[in-house]
Amino acid sequence: MKIASWNINSVRARTALVEQLIVDEQPDILCLQETKALDGVFPAAMFHQHGYVHQQLNGQRMHHGVAILSRLPLREPGRHDWQDNGEARHVGVRLECGIRLENVYVPAGGDVPDRTLNPKFGQKLDFIERMTRWSEALAEPTIIVGDFNVAPLECDVWSHKALLNVVSHTPVEVAALTRLQQAHDWIDIGRRFIPAPARNYTWWSYRSPDWTKNDRGRRLDHMWASPALAGHLRGHRVLEPCRNWQRPSDHVPLICEIDV
Repeated sequence: MKIASWNINSVRARTALVEQLIVDEQPDILCLQETKALDGVFPAAMFHQHGYVHQQLNGQRMHHGVAILSRLPLREPGRHDWQDNGEARHVGVRLECGIRLENVYVPAGGDVPDRTLNPKFGQKLDFIERMTRWSEALAEPTIIVGDFNVAPLECDVWSHKALLNVVSHTPVEVAALTRLQQAHDWIDIGRRFIPAPARNYTWWSYRSPDWTKNDRGRRLDHMWASPALAGHLRGHRVLEPCRNWQRPSDHVPLICEIDV
């Protein structure tokens, strides 16, 4: 089974790019974040044409939004309000093989790494804390993918020293994500197949005039698996060339393969 995950930064603005990914990679399941579209205007027909007839959407106008598009049947859909304010940041399903698949878009957290001065930063930390409480009670094989908006390792950013006080790589965020990972002994699939300290970025800012020259990347997008699935993991790739496509997302897709 091949699962792709991509923060697309508006699915309607980049429908052609998603279609190119589908044609090139033929994933069985595609998880999208930051779709920025209500369910009623989501480009469902394009996915149907390519065989993704099973769809679970959690959309929001102009902001956030997540979707699971699948060629395989999807059961028992669910949504967690880890943001605690109704924002569309999660959708989950059960696959027929028994694995639970969760797709999440963690808040970015604003620019100031202080919950007193910047409420968005506090909301991000609280979001991850609610995910941690959920993980502690998890008792079924699960894969969770998405934009976690945290680069946890020193080698997950272009400069650990320069980004220590930049939201996405601050010690408090890294500690929060570490607690989340430890709450279920999650396997970081990306680092299972691209071991640290190897370069492994998934996001480059639009502010950079030439992202390839500066290469100021961060690993904000992740795929994690329950320990019970360790022996079933077969591969993981970061599709970095997609960042060079016309009018690209600032994130690139991830793909993992798992035996079922």
